[in-house]
Amino acid sequence: MTHAHHASTTAAPPATTSPWPVFWVASVAVFLVAMDGTMLFAAFSALHAGFPQATAADLSWVINAYTVVYAAMLIPAGGLADRHGRKSVFIVGVVLFLLASVACGLAGTVQWLVAARVVQATGAALLTPASLSLVLGVFPADKRAIAVSLWGAVGGLAAAVGPSLGSFAIAALGWQWAFYLNVPLGLFSVWRGIRLLQESRQFSAQRPLDVVGICLLVIGVGALALAVVQADSPDWSRQALLASSAVGLLGLTGFIAWARFAAAPLVDLNLFRNPTYRYVNLATFSFGIAFAMMFFAFFFYMNALWKYPLPLAGLAMAPGPLMVIPAAAISGRIASRRGHRPLLVTGCLIYACSALWFYLVPGVEPAYLTQWLPGMLLSGIGVGMVMPSLSGAAVSHLPTEHYAVGGAVNQAIRQIGSVIGVALTVLILGSASLQRASFDAIYLCHMGLALLTAVMCLPVSTSPTAIRSLRTAPPDFARQPET
Repeated sequence: MTHAHHASTTAAPPATTSPWPVFWVASVAVFLVAMDGTMLFAAFSALHAGFPQATAADLSWVINAYTVVYAAMLIPAGGLADRHGRKSVFIVGVVLFLLASVACGLAGTVQWLVAARVVQATGAALLTPASLSLVLGVFPADKRAIAVSLWGAVGGLAAAVGPSLGSFAIAALGWQWAFYLNVPLGLFSVWRGIRLLQESRQFSAQRPLDVVGICLLVIGVGALALAVVQADSPDWSRQALLASSAVGLLGLTGFIAWARFAAAPLVDLNLFRNPTYRYVNLATFSFGIAFAMMFFAFFFYMNALWKYPLPLAGLAMAPGPLMVIPAAAISGRIASRRGHRPLLVTGCLIYACSALWFYLVPGVEPAYLTQWLPGMLLSGIGVGMVMPSLSGAAVSHLPTEHYAVGGAVNQAIRQIGSVIGVALTVLILGSASLQRASFDAIYLCHMGLALLTAVMCLPVSTSPTAIRSLRTAPPDFARQPET
């Protein structure tokens, strides 16, 4: 199956126009989404106090409903952005996210809060792939590696600072402010986005919407994510978990079969004929699991062994995320000259070293500066090199009409990996009495996944020479061999 390239209906911005204002508008919205995805872990105990009649299982849906819907809607949202216009879908997504954030803060019942979180996740899914494609569209080809590295770093930084910022806001103002904090920055993003962003719609947007593909994908990803997040729930039987997993696998199998033969599929499977795109997505999956395991194991360790209160634990995590931005900025410059593979492999090895440090060094007595800080700095450098580089490598070979949906596939795979990482961490560390030895399995998994990611990044080829050869190749880019 081949799909012809289509030109955008919007002309490229003049050479004198700086692309950075567009970058910051798009990145502000992504910062909100990434921060909101982790901030609620700081709000969980406050939510329990605010809804004393609710069980822990009821409150878990405040997080799980968001996770499942966000993972399931990312790829369809990318398809909608490619079809209906990236600016339009981005603005609609930010507005939905803001309205739902206010509704969350005003929620009087857990059911209302969960429903608002579903709408919030839908808005987040709409704006995320549209944001990346808007950034890609305004930067010249030789600057995209830097832009995507910084775009990914913004999301990584926001996800990591969410618990610390949330814990201070919730302690001072109440759990509602975990949601109200979104409003000022979100309104800025809408105001500037309407004035500044140019619409980017492809002629291919006139083709019919792949409703069957969207339904199969939402069912497949949603059911699998649901089975993972409920794996440790006492309210779900083994039969229910197996049934949800089976529905998810059938949905994804049906989606792949449909995409192979549909005239205008939501995801062109030819994207995966490119070895770089294929291996980058596999690497994204394994690194997503490793990152989530490291992230959540940190809070288990701080709270259970070192007895840090949540605000102090959030502050203790800050040095790692603060390393992400400079590491990503430097990595983006290197990637623009030499490609992403050296950064990905080196970053994964550094990340594995951070896991080895945590496995060997920290003990049960608090000694943050000598026992924890070095490992945290190593992990921040590794994340800053790997996570943005995975995003950049995933879109480096994509033609314009596949920016949103191709990037959304990569982001959805990362989200599914994160869901699995959280579930594994809870499964390993969910016992009532944690000991130092309880964390050994986490750090060994963390180390093994980092090394596996490094191996899967070896076939990645995004050097300027390889990209130029693809641009001068025949239009069916996905069939071309790697350089």
